[in-house]
Amino acid sequence: MGKKRIGILTGGGDCPGLNAVIRGVTKTAIGKYGMEVIGFFDGFEGLIEERFKILRQEDVSGILNQGGTILGTSNTANPFAWGIGQGEKRQLVDVSDKCMALYQDLGLDALICVGGDGTMTIGGKLTEKGANIVGVPKTIDNDLMETELTFGFDSARLAATDAVDRLHTTGQSHHRVMLVEVMGRNAGWLALESGIAGGGDVILLPEIPYDIEEVISVVRKRSRFGKRFSLVVVAEGCKPRGGEQVVKKMVKDASEPRRLGGISHQIAAQIEERTNIECRVTILGHLQRGGTPTPFDRLLATQFSVKAMELVEENTFNHMVALQGNRLVAVPVEKVMDKQRTVPLDSPLIKAGLAVGASFGVKMD
Repeated sequence: MGKKRIGILTGGGDCPGLNAVIRGVTKTAIGKYGMEVIGFFDGFEGLIEERFKILRQEDVSGILNQGGTILGTSNTANPFAWGIGQGEKRQLVDVSDKCMALYQDLGLDALICVGGDGTMTIGGKLTEKGANIVGVPKTIDNDLMETELTFGFDSARLAATDAVDRLHTTGQSHHRVMLVEVMGRNAGWLALESGIAGGGDVILLPEIPYDIEEVISVVRKRSRFGKRFSLVVVAEGCKPRGGEQVVKKMVKDASEPRRLGGISHQIAAQIEERTNIECRVTILGHLQRGGTPTPFDRLLATQFSVKAMELVEENTFNHMVALQGNRLVAVPVEKVMDKQRTVPLDSPLIKAGLAVGASFGVKMD
């Protein structure tokens, strides 16, 4: 029997730690198990367009601390809905059989899919066509089911908390309301944890539709009783009671076409109008996704990649590596597909925030 050959791709949005996984998979596959590794460029796009290269030890040397991904990524490439043509003639077609033909022609024994819920969903569909998939959970949103943490989250949390800290001091100096908008889509983990860590006075989450009257009340009371500034941490996916999320734009062919963003400008305008206190808005955007991974994310990404290779060696396919109870486990990909892990209302972090005086934009016990 010849040596095993595996493929690896990084799908969805970029985040710190992707290169650590590519490195961990490649070094473990070659050095420990004597396997060959093929890297696909730009996520599933490389699988569709047959763009790939053999990865060697020297290809992944020195990339542990680098942000982004040396393979590139795409959050629109979907083998089951691949866009062809332009303008009104553009249509989505299923090219998954073409991808499976390449998978077979390359003699792959497994495909490591590194990504978030969209990547895991596509990977899960490929398993139904005969591919052997092993998933590695990545996202700054920390919203994948079945795992307590994803790599990339800690780095984004640090970037968001640092921004909150910096805005805290300028808000205090100028006696303003500072609003900082963070990513997270429909999950509030990033806003919740950076908000508490940064001492946010108001923290608005997608899971808790806010009452603008309560937000204004917090700001007004702080101003009246000597706190002449307030810090509001806003999740991009939050929305008012009875209202809708703010969609900045739509992206064709993406697994999640809505690009959220800008809700903090609406909130700032309402606060200024009702309190006559000057507001400033900072939308962090892609600052949270770029840059050097934290030591924690490097460690987690490396452990995930080594565990993924153990699953390949054991022929345990169609599973995703996950962190549960401080242990690395394997969970069926089907448990992750088409799902999002959001902040539960009984979260200990929400209770802690309330205990230290933070408001979540509504009256809470």
